[in-house]
Amino acid sequence: MEKVSVISHPVVDRYLTYLRDKNTNTAVFRRAMSNIGIILAYHALNDLKLDETEVETPIQTTIGYKPGQEVVVIPILRAGLSLVDGIINFMPEAKVGHVGVYRDEETHQPVNYYDNLPTGLDKALTLVVDPMLATGGSGSHALHFLKENGAKNIRFVCLIAAPEGIERLQSDHPDVPIITAAIDERLNENAYIVPGLGDAGDRYFGTV
Repeated sequence: MEKVSVISHPVVDRYLTYLRDKNTNTAVFRRAMSNIGIILAYHALNDLKLDETEVETPIQTTIGYKPGQEVVVIPILRAGLSLVDGIINFMPEAKVGHVGVYRDEETHQPVNYYDNLPTGLDKALTLVVDPMLATGGSGSHALHFLKENGAKNIRFVCLIAAPEGIERLQSDHPDVPIITAAIDERLNENAYIVPGLGDAGDRYFGTV
């Protein structure tokens, strides 16, 4: 699939096994989610622009590097928060904004219930994060919202994606790359990813 990067790594497969297992407790689930967030960030930022800077070693002056652009992480609330810890551990300089989305019961359309965005989105590399890309409705809505607020260089980062969600994002936002750890089979009648891992937010926050 064009502009879709699926991370292939034995350690990722092991973490995914912990996350999929319904018997995994909250503590292990959180740790696995944080660790896989680090790996997702590594791939999402593999072409981050750098500026040269001088650094003094104990021996002599040499050339080092610093980020040449700001990185902004935007979790889609609330499940998106589960990946933030790992990402900012990998990139401590990153700013973090928030977008909260719910589905209107009458119109079935996504609606913002909360947003808090940092300045400088027009020049930043923006990572929109949500562990599950299911129908793609919330993700597409969040991407539209961020573009309206100036974001230009955006990547969508998720743990597991359904083909239906990928198709929706690629149709609505063909300019946005998708980085994921797995593409699963399909959505079921309740719009859950199969085989998936259930509700990532409930399992991460212990509200199952």
